[in-house]
Amino acid sequence: MSAIEVRGLEKAYGQQVALRGVDFSVQKGEVVGFLGPNGAGKSTAMKILTGFLAPSGGSAFIDGYDVLGEPIAARSRLGYLPEHAPLYLDMRVEDYLRYMGEVRGLARATLKRAIDRVSEETGITERQKQPIGALSKGYRQRVGLAQALLHSPPILILDEPTTGLDPNQIVEIRNLIREVGRSKTVLLSTHILSEVQATCDRVIIIHRGKIVADGSTEAITNRASGGQLLHVELAPGRVALAPAAIRAGLAQLPGVDRLSEREAAHPEHTAVELLCTGDQRAAIFQWAVDQGLVLLELAPERTDLEEVFRRLTAA
Repeated sequence: MSAIEVRGLEKAYGQQVALRGVDFSVQKGEVVGFLGPNGAGKSTAMKILTGFLAPSGGSAFIDGYDVLGEPIAARSRLGYLPEHAPLYLDMRVEDYLRYMGEVRGLARATLKRAIDRVSEETGITERQKQPIGALSKGYRQRVGLAQALLHSPPILILDEPTTGLDPNQIVEIRNLIREVGRSKTVLLSTHILSEVQATCDRVIIIHRGKIVADGSTEAITNRASGGQLLHVELAPGRVALAPAAIRAGLAQLPGVDRLSEREAAHPEHTAVELLCTGDQRAAIFQWAVDQGLVLLELAPERTDLEEVFRRLTAA
């Protein structure tokens, strides 16, 4: 059973269609980045998952519970941090967390332990006595995350958790999400693509109400490139093959779709870029050994996720 399951999800606001039959799932223990430009349907999907909106069609499940048919059970399995955390700035941190715990029905006997636990997990133990309004934006986000973790939910949905933070605060929250993701399922919405690469196992990209990509960052970037791009540089070893012969031999290997010349680090070296179907590194390595050549470089080129996102969501 998936932690999050979305089937044929649709949502329309009058004549404006936000979601067009969206399907995706998030497995237990995954940290998944949910990306999309403004107006793509990302926030609408997350609001449906968290019970703030009803879909026009389709269904959504949280840990097996239908968000429409079993809303209380679904929400009990879920921790949610919206883009603007629902904080009462005049309350002290511990009073706010106690209030949120009481709203969620936590027993008084366990509430103090729960507050201490999430305070330690999010690094706000020393801020418990302070008014939330006196905290920096980064610490307010930590308090928001603490309330989402208070009832020990197995699933977290985080909507733009680093919006408005400075670079140091972004790193702190990113590390916190990575730590939380070791024991929970996380669906993370963000516009900061480096954040996705640093924290997520998988990426889902939505555009104009439809999923346009779903997979690991490497798989998505390879697909956008049309295959795996490899940088190869060879030097003479037992024999000295002519550069033209080396290029011809590499181009004829199974799985190599295209070969382009690159500038080599030394006049005696041969450097190429190969576009391959599938992972051909082992075959290239063995070919170089068989030819008596020294393999100096065999590295995949990392297509930038930002460029892939731009291509997939271009108007």
